[in-house]
Amino acid sequence: MAAQIISGTEIAKQMRAELLPRIEAVKKALGRPPGLVAVLLGKNPASEVYVRNKGKASEEVGFFHETLTMAEEASEEGLLAKVQELNNDKRVHGILVQSPLPAHIRERVVFEAISPRKDVDCFHPFNVGKLALGEETFAPCTPKGVVEMLIRSGHPPDGKHVVVIGRSNIVGKPLVNLLVQKAKGANATVTCVHTGTKDLARHTRMADIIVVAAGRPNSLTAEMVSDGVVVIDVGINRIKDASAPNGSRLVGDVDFAGVSKKAAAISPVPGGVGPMTVTMLLFNTVRAAELAAGTVRAG
Repeated sequence: MAAQIISGTEIAKQMRAELLPRIEAVKKALGRPPGLVAVLLGKNPASEVYVRNKGKASEEVGFFHETLTMAEEASEEGLLAKVQELNNDKRVHGILVQSPLPAHIRERVVFEAISPRKDVDCFHPFNVGKLALGEETFAPCTPKGVVEMLIRSGHPPDGKHVVVIGRSNIVGKPLVNLLVQKAKGANATVTCVHTGTKDLARHTRMADIIVVAAGRPNSLTAEMVSDGVVVIDVGINRIKDASAPNGSRLVGDVDFAGVSKKAAAISPVPGGVGPMTVTMLLFNTVRAAELAAGTVRAG
């Protein structure tokens, strides 16, 4: 049988519809919509596309949204001053400083300057710690999107052996923290493999679910999986393709053609995790606005 395609695009559409009544409730309570501001330094094309997609999604659901562009040579002090200004702005409930930042700016210092109540990316140590402890906080967007894709496609991680490929602070580590919690939609047995893992395929062949966030095409191939596995591909890579109109195409970290022949279900690239990351950012911003309105209690 052909593998089930887990469409992040379709799941994201469903979830955004669920969000609309909460947005209207925020407008009624605060007299203004939820507000999300993105700060972008320099001219990184990938970052520009990503921020533009977030802005478009924000406007589609009725948010107040701005993208503040600063020069690549802007000082760390100048960026921190802008973050503090946004911390104090009542129109703004979520602050997103797009990474990567220029080499002269310390990313960790900037993330720690964002108010934890507006840290909708879940990068502040306060929120990262609450996540690890299993306390209610903003869920990191890509990891939470992965979990929602699994649950809503009929493959919840509860009781399953999940192998996570990659240990980044943005995907791998927070995803492990989400999956191991004693809660519905988690309760997984988790193995995290990475560049230091010996015989990585030995681990992936034992998995019920594999989440690939390695940052490299073909990090997971057909001989590395067992029949009936569920695969979520977080990667996004542009590779040369002479047959494509612009000479290149987007692929994930998984050999989709090979793995899909053995998998029970698999997510595509594009159209998989990407739309879910943006959707979870919207959810976190609404949550931040609800906290500001006092319509929900902080965890």
